[in-house]
Amino acid sequence: MSLPEHTRPPTTADLVTWLAERVAEYREVPVGQIDATVPLAELGLDSVYVLSLCGDVEDTWGLEVEPTVAWDYPTIEALAGYLHGELAAGRP
Repeated sequence: MSLPEHTRPPTTADLVTWLAERVAEYREVPVGQIDATVPLAELGLDSVYVLSLCGDVEDTWGLEVEPTVAWDYPTIEALAGYLHGELAAGRP
C-alpha cells in the first residue's frame, strides 16, 4: 500500500510533530503544551482518543495500527519511532 498523502515516508521528527498536533487538537490545548516524552495517558488520552488517533494514522499515513499501540509505545516519541519504522518498511 502506498502512502496516500505523502510521496516519501515521514521522518520520526515529522511524526512527532504530527502526533503532537493531533493530541493538542483532541485535548483542545496549544501544541506547545504537549510534551512528546510524557505518556499519552498523562496527556489525557483515554481509549476513545486512542481509537481516534489510530483512525487518523490510517487515514493520513495508510498504516493500520491496533489501539494497543499506545500502551506498547506510550509516548509521542516512542509511538513516532514505531510508526516511522513501519512506514519505512512499507507495511500497510
